[in-house]
Parts: sequence; C-alpha cells; structure tokens
Amino acid sequence: MNVRRPRLPRTRAGRRRLVQAVMAGCVLGLLPATWLYVSTADRIGTAAGAPRREVAVVFGAGLWDGEPSPYLAHRLDAAAKLYREGRIAVVLVTGDNSREDYDEPDAMRAYLKKHGVPDTRIVSDYAGFDTWDSCVRAKKIFGVDRAVLISQDFHIRRAVALCEAAGVDSYGVGVAAKHDVTWYYGGTREILAAGKAALDAVFEPDPRFLGPKEPGVARALAEAG
Repeated sequence: MNVRRPRLPRTRAGRRRLVQAVMAGCVLGLLPATWLYVSTADRIGTAAGAPRREVAVVFGAGLWDGEPSPYLAHRLDAAAKLYREGRIAVVLVTGDNSREDYDEPDAMRAYLKKHGVPDTRIVSDYAGFDTWDSCVRAKKIFGVDRAVLISQDFHIRRAVALCEAAGVDSYGVGVAAKHDVTWYYGGTREILAAGKAALDAVFEPDPRFLGPKEPGVARALAEAG
C-alpha cells in the first residue's frame, strides 16, 4: 500500500503562507497558557507569603497503593504547615472517589490527621474530578468565597484562574517539586490543559456532579471558633 508523502509548496509564496499558518497555529495554541500567566501574576506565591484565610483547598494528585503520591503528599505537607502556623483554620480536600477502590479525599484526610490537623478541621469533597469541578463545588456546594489554593507550581496558575472564574477569591501556593519525569509531564500537560481551562472559564459548564449544598466547611469553621 503506497502512502503519499505530503509535499511542501513549490512556490516561495506558498512556502511563506505555510510558515505563516504554522506560526499562527502556534500563537493561538499558546494564548490560553499566556492568559493563565497574565491573569494570575499577582495571586501566586509561597507558603511563607500566604495570607491568612479561613479555608485552604488542596487538589488531589493521585494515590500510590492507597496512599497519597509524593506530589500529593507535598501539597498536604504545605496545608498542614499553614494550619500549624495559624494561617488557615479549615482544609477542604478535593479529589476523585469515582470508584470504591479509589478514594483520594479519605487518603488525604488520613495523611493530614497524621500530620497534626484535627479531623474536625478537614472537609472532604468526593467529586473533585478535575480542577474546574473542584473550584465550582468549593463555591456552590461548600460555600467557599475566599481560599488559599495548594498545588504544584506547574498546576497552581490554572487552579487560581479557574477558582477565580468560579467566584472564589484565591491565592495560590505553588509547592516546589523535583524536576523529574512527572514534573516535565505535568508541565507539558498544563500547556494542553490551558485550552480547556479557557473554555471552562468562558462557558462555565456544570461539574460532572453538583448535588446538594453541604455544610461541612461552615460547620468546621464554627468548630474553629
């Protein structure tokens, strides 16, 4: 079976138009990522510079044999540190629990409890299937208006931009991570995910699962006094 190879334009004008088309495609492809950087420039920092907020939101990042992955553990370590320093009062852990044998929020809760965060100060969102869903549910289901968001540095800008679009006044703590294969994969994935993030921010789709409002955050804050 003979497959024809694509041929470059034979004329100089044709080749110029091809180059222009490729360049335009690259620019359009990078626009969402540029939007993320520009729109979150003054809302990203470190745990040391995090403002005092009642609530921190920690996004799921996978489990290894039922335990938080190293990347997720680093996020939870940052949340526990902010709690011990009195910068936050409640931690909302949001992640995937779409299967009985996979439960990110409960694993995150258990880890935080081991690291000094009382169970009554932890609230679980079991339907945080992606970043947009987590942000919308934080606002509409749990009533979070302002929060510190915690994730790796390659993801935190998207988290802040989407939570802002969902109505949550956000400050992002970008947790540093070793530049290994996972880090490079995550960074590359973010370029592609930026396009979906832009569409989510514009069209504001409903999460995969919304459900009734939950009093967990309000109850935890009342417990905190």
